Amino acid sequence: MVKNSFTPIIPQEETKGSVEFQVFSFTNKIQRLTSHLELHKKDFLSERGLRKILGKRKRLLAYLSKKNRVRYNKLIDQLNIRESQTR
Repeated sequence: MVKNSFTPIIPQEETKGSVEFQVFSFTNKIQRLTSHLELHKKDFLSERGLRKILGKRKRLLAYLSKKNRVRYNKLIDQLNIRESQTR
């Protein structure tokens, strides 16, 4: 597992509190945890952490899609994330 294999797409001018930056950092954590879980299939605590982070990212993306659809579409295109299914 390579720690620094993820390149920043969001410019440094973005504040760390912005929705885009938070989704970007959650996406990096998700990618790291996914590669960890491929090696360690029985690490259930990391799997639980992964599910929590996925839920947080899903809620942030839902918020962004309601507030500003253009920013939402741009972000999911940059990060190669599938658009979430609506209920």
